[in-house]
Amino acid sequence: MKYTAKAIAASLLGTALVMGAAGIGRAQEKKPVIGLVMKSLANEFFKDMQEGAVKHVQERGDLTLIPVGMHSETDIDTQINAVENFITQKVDAIVVAPADSRALVPPLARAIKAGIVVINIDVALDEAAKKQAGVSLAFVGPDNRAGAKMSGDVLAKTLGPKGKVVIIEGNPGADNAQQRKLGFDDSVKDGNLDLLESRTAHWETEEANTVFSNMLTAHPDIQGVMAANDSMALGVIKAIDAAGKSGQIKVVGFDNIPAVQPLLKNGKLLATIDQFGSQMAANGIDYAMKALKGEKLEGWIKTPIKLVTSSEVSAPRSASASR
Repeated sequence: MKYTAKAIAASLLGTALVMGAAGIGRAQEKKPVIGLVMKSLANEFFKDMQEGAVKHVQERGDLTLIPVGMHSETDIDTQINAVENFITQKVDAIVVAPADSRALVPPLARAIKAGIVVINIDVALDEAAKKQAGVSLAFVGPDNRAGAKMSGDVLAKTLGPKGKVVIIEGNPGADNAQQRKLGFDDSVKDGNLDLLESRTAHWETEEANTVFSNMLTAHPDIQGVMAANDSMALGVIKAIDAAGKSGQIKVVGFDNIPAVQPLLKNGKLLATIDQFGSQMAANGIDYAMKALKGEKLEGWIKTPIKLVTSSEVSAPRSASASR
C-alpha cells in the first residue's frame, strides 16, 4: 500500500494535532516547526528513532515536531511526498533519513530553495546528486562501513579462514546499504572467507527469509551470514530454524533492535552494531535548531557506533554524540 500525497498531508496534520502543535496553537507559540522524515516504521530501529525524537522534543520544549515514516522500506514515494507536503506547510526545517540517496535529493533541493533548513541523518545523500542539484548538506550519522566491518569480523573470527559465507544486502539505492556491503567485503577479505553469494533483501524481514532460503538451497554448505540490518537477520534466522540448521549457521547483523536481544543471548545472533537510533534523530533536531540560529554545518558529523555481542547484551545502551 502506498499513501497518496493527500493522505500523507492528513497524517502529518493529525500527528501535529496529537502533539498540540497545529494551526492557531502553533502561531501563538511561535516555535520552530521541524518535520522528521524517517524510513519504515515497521522496522523497530525507526520506531525507536521516532520515540527518542518525540521524547527529546518534549524535554526541549522549544519546537514543534511533525514525524512521518514510510509504509515499507521500498516506498520511497512516501518520503518524497512527505517532503513536498512539508514545503507546502512551510515548516522551518526538515530532518531526513533518506530511503534512497539519490531520489530524495531533488525534493530536498526544492525545500532548501524554499528557505527550509535540511538536516541529513542516518543515510548520506549522494554527493554527485547533491552537486548536480547545487546543494551542500552536512551528514549527521554513523560510519556504516566501519560498523559492518566490526560485525563481520566477529563472524570471520568465529568461522576462521575459508569459512563459507553469504551477504544479505540492504536497499541498493541507499548509501548506508552500500557502505555496509563494503564493510562486510572488508571482513571477507581480511578474514580470508569464501563469499558464496551476495544479494539484496531491501532491509525487509520476509524478503530476507525468502532470499536466504533460496541461497541455502543453492549453497547447502553455508556456514555464516552477514545481514546488513537486524530486521533481515530475523528473517535469516527464521529460515535457518525452518531448515533444521539452528546453531549450525552463524549470523551477524546491524542495528541492535530489541527483537534481537534474546537471539544474542541464545547465540542465534553472534553480533550486531548499536548505532543509537533514538539519539540520532535527536541529534539531527538539535543541529536543525542550531542551523536555524545561523550556525553553518559542514561535512560529516559522526554519531557513535558500538559492537554488541552476547556478553554486552545486558550492558546499558547509552552513548553521546557531539551536538
